[in-house]
Amino acid sequence: MRREQRWTRLSERRVMGSLQRFSLCFSWKRILCIFFLPVILSGFAPRVKDKEHLIFANAQLQPAQYSMFNWSHLTPLKLTDRSVGLQTESRVGSKPYFTLGGHKFLIFGGSIHYFRVPKEYWRDRLLKLKACGFNTLTTYVPWNLHEPQRGKFDFSGNLDLEAFVLMAAEIGLWVILRPGPYICSEMDLGGLPSWLLQDPKMILRTTYKGFVEAVNKYFDHLISRVVPLQYRKRGPIIAVQVENEYGSFAEDKDYMPYIQKFSQQALLERGIVELLMTSDDAKHMLKGYIEGVLATINMNTFQINDFKQLSQVQRNKPIMVMEFWVGWFDTWGGKHMIKNAEDVEDTVSKFITSEISFNVYMFHGGTNFGFMNGATYFGKHRGVVTSYDYDAVLTEAGDYTEKYFKLRKLFGSVVAVHLPPLPKLSPKAEYPAVKPSLYLPLWDVLQYLNKPVISHTPVNMESLPINNGNGQSYGLVLYETFICCGGSLHANVQDTAQVGVSRLSMEVFLNEKNIGLLGDGIKKLNIPKIRECQLLRILVENQGRVNFSWKIQDQRKGLTGSVTIDNIPLNGFIIYSLEMTMSFFERLRSATWKPVRKNYSGPAFYLGTLKAGSSPKDTFLRLLNWNYGFVFINGRNLGRYSIIGPQETLYLPGTWLHPRDNEIILFEKRKSGSYIQTIDEPKL
Repeated sequence: MRREQRWTRLSERRVMGSLQRFSLCFSWKRILCIFFLPVILSGFAPRVKDKEHLIFANAQLQPAQYSMFNWSHLTPLKLTDRSVGLQTESRVGSKPYFTLGGHKFLIFGGSIHYFRVPKEYWRDRLLKLKACGFNTLTTYVPWNLHEPQRGKFDFSGNLDLEAFVLMAAEIGLWVILRPGPYICSEMDLGGLPSWLLQDPKMILRTTYKGFVEAVNKYFDHLISRVVPLQYRKRGPIIAVQVENEYGSFAEDKDYMPYIQKFSQQALLERGIVELLMTSDDAKHMLKGYIEGVLATINMNTFQINDFKQLSQVQRNKPIMVMEFWVGWFDTWGGKHMIKNAEDVEDTVSKFITSEISFNVYMFHGGTNFGFMNGATYFGKHRGVVTSYDYDAVLTEAGDYTEKYFKLRKLFGSVVAVHLPPLPKLSPKAEYPAVKPSLYLPLWDVLQYLNKPVISHTPVNMESLPINNGNGQSYGLVLYETFICCGGSLHANVQDTAQVGVSRLSMEVFLNEKNIGLLGDGIKKLNIPKIRECQLLRILVENQGRVNFSWKIQDQRKGLTGSVTIDNIPLNGFIIYSLEMTMSFFERLRSATWKPVRKNYSGPAFYLGTLKAGSSPKDTFLRLLNWNYGFVFINGRNLGRYSIIGPQETLYLPGTWLHPRDNEIILFEKRKSGSYIQTIDEPKL
């Protein structure tokens, strides 16, 4: 994300050096801070006279009289006695608190999503989490990525959950796991698999039989992988979250009783023995609370009133902020979201002085590579951008920020051990600009796609009889049928569709005429009069399924109903699936590419070569004069770009580049551009 002031490499070295010198000894300023900070911050405690629940909150939030925290012996590799895991305790005359292994423990958590970070960079990001002063890692688990087809599970490569958790333990971090099944996280459909939508009666996140059965089968597989990673099994997982933010959804009065039962049957009976938690914002706490499960809260800043609902549902329990939002995500066509570093530091300081455990969301956001992004809907569909930088503590590329240095300094002032040295910055590079020399119109590529579906009527993306009966999750769908007259075309489209007609002759077919766009409230187009039958083509893109609110029930993509001209239904469709998989690009290498035409309009693939030298490094692609599409490097989908912003560059991890020559393919939907530039810093 765009920052108010970007750190130069020189200033980073100076700050890093000063911080390392700072951690060598206790200064007189630090000692005074330890003694007087509780007194100074006492003004942050609430002053309530008569409301009982806020009197309780007042007691909870009084600054603590603590010595420096020392958890050097409470790390996964050093703590050998695993008989007692993370627990809550409350004693007369003392504030409720967590214990781990019988020792008082305050959770300093930070979120990193393994599926948004190249596996080769996991260690770097986790080392930076530890070096900042955090003691706990939190991560979601995306069902849609781990079970892309019913009963077909993928925990390999970038989805190797066990490897990520064990690496955290090796580095000295505890883990709070958030397995869903729904995770939100600005993921497509909130992390739920799209094949659930094949059932026309499906009601997601309810007690609907089809949903419950699918969740149970998924958890049979997932939890069997999680059980050996638990604290009492000598692993690093100290807590597991039940569902996610259901209080803000809460459309099925029977669902929370089911979830309470679910926490026992789906988790406990499958072998989960660690502390269970729920997670909701203050406004919806009562609707998301489960009796017997620790309620945690999500918030944007330290507000006394936000703890009001929490004090109503549970007493004599330590406070845990499961999500403290240190930034926010961006959507296409919106503005870039940032949050002041001093505000973040101030809020975390208040958490610590009040002995509130917390999790920073996000410590490192990463990237929505490929098609994993979700969307919002507040009267208009807006896809989440490719970057999940989130204005987090680390940048999308894993670089330090002002927030990082402020939090590291704060944590260093309250822990009794030296923080680990800062890992080196990852180098960035600029490479020679790429001018694609070859292209293929989409219509020339159809022969390299899988066999099309022939259907009397349109079929939505999820219901296509492909992928072993699991339909299509992401990408685009091309619908073709013949029309012999013009008129008013009507179609229900999600998300956007390009409509064009072409004559049967090859010569005119190459000059595809774009009639217009459908989608997001636009359901009608006028097709001019035609003298002979022509081929009608409707290209529909899934721009991200909504990931939050009841709107998730209405996320079937493609043509979701009949197509008519002057109220007469069209029939006889040929349907092509464009999932943009690596196997597709392997087939495309055998195609006969053509020299690029100047200012070609229409969907097409553009081929060029990125020369990365002998030692590839991270870089950022800048697509000036291109309009809208996707970038593929050596067959990997980097994600979506768009001229409407706010994101202007795409992060390209150096670990995905080959030495010297790299194949770069753009799928541009509208009009060809010129050069593809690389720069050594993002423009978000």
